Amino acid sequence: MATPLHTFENPVPDLNDRTILITGGTGSFGKAFSKAILERYKPKKTIIFSRDELKQSDMAQELPTDQYPSIRFFIGDVRDRDRLEMAMMGVDYVIHAAALKRVTTAEYNPMECINTNVIGAENVVQASIRTGVRKVIALSTDKAANPINLYGASKLASDKIFVAANNLSGANGTRFSVVRYGNVIGSRGSVIPLFKKLLAEKADSIPITDERMTRFWITVQQGSDFVLSSLSMMKGGEIFVPKIPSMSMTALADAMAPGIAHRNVGIRPGEKLHEIMITQDDARNTVEFDDRYVIMPAFNFWDADLGIHEGARPVVEDFTYTSDGNDEWLDAETLGALIDG
Repeated sequence: MATPLHTFENPVPDLNDRTILITGGTGSFGKAFSKAILERYKPKKTIIFSRDELKQSDMAQELPTDQYPSIRFFIGDVRDRDRLEMAMMGVDYVIHAAALKRVTTAEYNPMECINTNVIGAENVVQASIRTGVRKVIALSTDKAANPINLYGASKLASDKIFVAANNLSGANGTRFSVVRYGNVIGSRGSVIPLFKKLLAEKADSIPITDERMTRFWITVQQGSDFVLSSLSMMKGGEIFVPKIPSMSMTALADAMAPGIAHRNVGIRPGEKLHEIMITQDDARNTVEFDDRYVIMPAFNFWDADLGIHEGARPVVEDFTYTSDGNDEWLDAETLGALIDG
């Protein structure tokens, strides 16, 4: 029996008349997040910062300026610090979603991955501090915990850069935090669109990398809401981890394509059997809420006791949060509703 999915409240009234910049804003998350804040608030500006003019043009048609007058499109690359600084002038909040995310692509193109995910992270930090941004949230991934692939390692480095950035900005400067979650249902590059494509083509089998494999799953809307709520409660230096369900890849294939055979294709370079979002070593600094875990900063940027986050509870000392050891699991009915929704 699957556990009902958590919802993430987002009481952030000060987004009204504020300027928000989203790096990588034309991706699946960026589009959902932009639409959420444009429909729920009245921001002064919502700046989409990305390097693909075609995706920006497509997004401009989905979110036209006559309906959303605060939206702006800014061509730029996180590898270019000067361009970031120009884009961040007058910005209150930055959501850093730009990254090279394909595991196999990173394995074959390591320096490209590092230049975007690591050097780009440092550029966002420096530009945010220099332009006086109030808060920055960087999107991370479950692959950053105990990484075995370059993508995960680059995102772990990025997480460390954003947490440590609170040292650079001073007591009253820019605050930086991180949001870490798992696979996004229906996002570009996820396995679900692939399975849908194969079903539409009347495939006689579904490719499975390994029958034992499990993954964490979250919807784009949940991810957007979780970032908003984390933006509200962040003090600086936290890594926010949502409580989300797991599902095995075989169960996913059976739910989407019942009765169709599986074809074992083997684990790709850099893949894990199971994902982890909080390691046993991180548990020493982790607190728990009803809907999330928070890995607190090891450095004392601010008075990081439990009273800072009201209602926080410490986790047990040997706690880990893994996709195969999860207490919450998706069933076929819930998955179908999420995919259709």
